Amino acid sequence: MKEENKAPKKGWQGIFRKKWFFPAVYLTIAALLLAAVVWYQNLDNQLPEAGDDQELGENYKPNPHDQDAAPVIDSQEVIKMPVAEQEQAEIVTKFYDYEASQEDQESALILHNNRYYQSTGVDIVYPNGEAFDVLASLSGSVMEVKEDPLLGNVVILSHENDVTTYYASLGEVSVKAGDEVKQGDVIGTAGQNIFGQNHGTHLHFEIRKADTVFNPEEFFNQPVSKLEDSKSEDVSEEQDTSSINSEEVDSENAENENVEEEKTTDSDKETEEKESGDEAKEDTSGDSSTDQDSAE
Repeated sequence: MKEENKAPKKGWQGIFRKKWFFPAVYLTIAALLLAAVVWYQNLDNQLPEAGDDQELGENYKPNPHDQDAAPVIDSQEVIKMPVAEQEQAEIVTKFYDYEASQEDQESALILHNNRYYQSTGVDIVYPNGEAFDVLASLSGSVMEVKEDPLLGNVVILSHENDVTTYYASLGEVSVKAGDEVKQGDVIGTAGQNIFGQNHGTHLHFEIRKADTVFNPEEFFNQPVSKLEDSKSEDVSEEQDTSSINSEEVDSENAENENVEEEKTTDSDKETEEKESGDEAKEDTSGDSSTDQDSAE
C-alpha cells in the first residue's frame, strides 16, 4: 500500500521537474489575462444597435464623426431660372460673350438712342407676350428695390459668397428691402421698360459675384460653387446695361436740348441776317430815291 501511495507523488514531482512546465504555466496565465483585457475593451466600445429598446443616459451626446459627413455640394442650392414654367420661357436677348459666335453676339446687343449696348444678362419672355411671375433664383435677402427710368422696377437680391442676382423690367414688386426670401418665392411680375421696349413684357435677369458678371444660361441648374471656377467678365470693362440710370437720361435730354437750342440760335441768326439784309436794301433804295429827288 505504501508503494502505491508514493507512485502519484513521484509522478507529480516528475512533472514539476520538467523544464517546460513553468513556462507553460506562465504562458497560460498571460493568455488568460490578455483575453480578459480585450474582452473588457470591447465591452466599453459597444454601442446599442439601431432598433434596440435600450434607454440612453440623459447626458449622452452622439458623436458627429460616427456618421458619414454629407457632401458639401448637397447643402448648396442649385441656381434656378427665375420663372415657374421653364418650358414656356424664351430667352430673346443673350448675355454678351466675347468668345461667342457672331450670331450670338448680335443677339446680345441692345439698341437704344442710336447706340448699341452689350447685354450683361438675359431677357426672358413668355409666348404671346403674356405676363408671368418672377421667382427668386436663389435664397437670400432683398438688398435693394428701386424704380429706374430706363430699366423699370428693379429688385436686387444678395446671397452667400458675395453673389447677387438682378431682376429688372418688373411690373409689380412683391418684396421690399430687408425681406428674406427663399428660392422660388415670388418677388414680382414681368413688365415693360424703355430700354427693352422691343420685347414688350419681359424680365431682365443678371448674376454677379463681387465685380464680375456671369452668363446666366451657363449656370441654370448648376450649384453656386460653379461660379468660382468659371470665366467671367468684369463689369467695369464692358457696357453695363444695369448702370444706365436717370443720370444718363438727364444727360441725353440735356444733349437734345442743347442741339435744339443750337438749331434755334442758328435759325434766329439766319432770320436776323435776312431782316438786316432787307433793311439795308430798303435803306439803299431810300437813299437812291432821295438822291434822284435832289438831282431833279
